[in-house]
Parts: sequence; C-alpha cells; structure tokens
Amino acid sequence: MANYYCLMAGVPDIAMDDGGKHAITLADFREQCEEVLTEADKQLIFYFHLEQDCRNLVRLLKASKTDDAKEDVSALGVDIPVYGNYTMEQYQDLISAARTMNFNVHRYPEFLSIFAREYNFNKGKADYFPEDQMMLAFYEYAMQCPNKMIAAWYKLNLDITNILTALIARRQGWNVSKYILGDTEVNEMIRTNNTKDFSLINELDYMVELMRIVDTEDPVLKEKQIDAFKWKWLDEQTFMDIFSIEAVFAYLCKLQMLNRWELLDPEKGRETFREIIETLRSEAKVPDEFKRN
Repeated sequence: MANYYCLMAGVPDIAMDDGGKHAITLADFREQCEEVLTEADKQLIFYFHLEQDCRNLVRLLKASKTDDAKEDVSALGVDIPVYGNYTMEQYQDLISAARTMNFNVHRYPEFLSIFAREYNFNKGKADYFPEDQMMLAFYEYAMQCPNKMIAAWYKLNLDITNILTALIARRQGWNVSKYILGDTEVNEMIRTNNTKDFSLINELDYMVELMRIVDTEDPVLKEKQIDAFKWKWLDEQTFMDIFSIEAVFAYLCKLQMLNRWELLDPEKGRETFREIIETLRSEAKVPDEFKRN
C-alpha cells in the first residue's frame, strides 16, 4: 500500500473554521495528486471526482431542449466545474451514445449511461427529481468501492441524507417512505419502525447527534453542523495514518467542504464553526493527545 509522505506533508493544514480563504484549491491539490498517486490509487480518487461528473451530467441533460443524439452539449451554455473526471467532449460522447444505443457504453460507469438514456422518458413525471435519482445511483455505485473507508464514506452520506429527511418528513406529518431513497438496512428500519429514532440509536453511534442537528431551525447553520459532523468522521478515519490514500481522499473531501463554505459569509462562518468544533470535541471526549489545534 502506497504512502504519500511528501504529498501530505507539503500541503497546508486546513480547518473547518478557515472559511476556505487560505486553503489550497481543489485544482491545485488535484494537480499534485496526478503527479504522485499510483494508478491503482488514482482509480480510488476517481470516485471523488465522479460525484461532480454526476452533477454535471444532470445539468447538461436539464439544459438540453431535444433528444437529438447529434446535439452539441457544449453549446448549451452550462458552466462545468473543472474537477470532474470528464471533459465536455466526453460528456458529449456519453450522452450521444446513450441516446443512440440500447447497450451500455463501457467507457463510462454503467449507471451514467442508463441515466442519460432514460432521462427524457422520466423528466415529465411529476415525482421525478433527477438530482436525487442521480445521487442515489452514484452512492449505490460508490458504496461498492474496493477501498473500505471510501465505500463507508459514501454509505455514511446516503444514510445521513435519508435519516435527516425521514426526521423532517415525520415532523411535518408526511409519508416518510415516500422520501427515502435506496434499499439499505438503515432505510428498511426507517420505513418499518414508528419509534422516535426509528430504533437506530442502538445501531448507529451518531444517531443522537443527527437528532440534535435536525432540531436546528436555521437551515444554513444546520448545513454547517452536518458538514462539521462529516469532517469529524473523516478525522477519526485517518488520524492514525495521515499519509495514506485514505488521508488523501479525506483531504479532498474537506477541500470540497471549504469551497462550499467560501460562498457563505466568511467571518460568520468561521465563528460558527469554532463553536461547533468545541461542541463536538467536548461531546466526543477525545483524549487530549489526539485533539487537534
């Protein structure tokens, strides 16, 4: 297993309360990774960038006005971020092939071709939300990643999304099952259990924390608390080996969070996260020698 001492020792420390202002950019870190990662590890980092590819594909399909296989998607005026795996030409190839072939184009993950092929058929349905369906397909794909930590990260994200959605839906008196995506053990418990916590407290050690988060009225603060929880999870997964491919992946995930926070008020964001960090630290009761500055 490769270790990336020089790569990880050379990047700046980042913290949740940075606001992204002084952090290295995703593009910069990606360039450094391209130079040193093994081919096998590049295939693992592929999953991180594939999430953006999924979002890009949905945006291109939604902007499309036709199902013509020859449509020039580069002329749709869609701004595509640079940190996906694919170029505009490859999105064009994927969409064109999906519209003209009845089999999957093996140059791309199968679920992308299926989604692109079925989009025009599904888009007129009242209960069809393409972003949700695409992210479910992505999570189900990424949960099969051969790296256990990366697979667990995407399962965590799917579970958190469904649990928070279920808690909110129940509070509003809605049919919880209608809003839960995917078939996992957690989802089965949500659909079949009527207790306040869906009987998940004994199954998931973070359930109490999620129940506190869902009580937050301010939607921006709630989002920050969710990200802070995920940041802590990444730290816990990698603090024993900060030079591994898992640490590289975690660093990418953290940079992605900081990029999102940059869009918020930097000063307010930093102060909010300082408070969240201290709360999480005190609740976790981490030994002093493992606490981060």
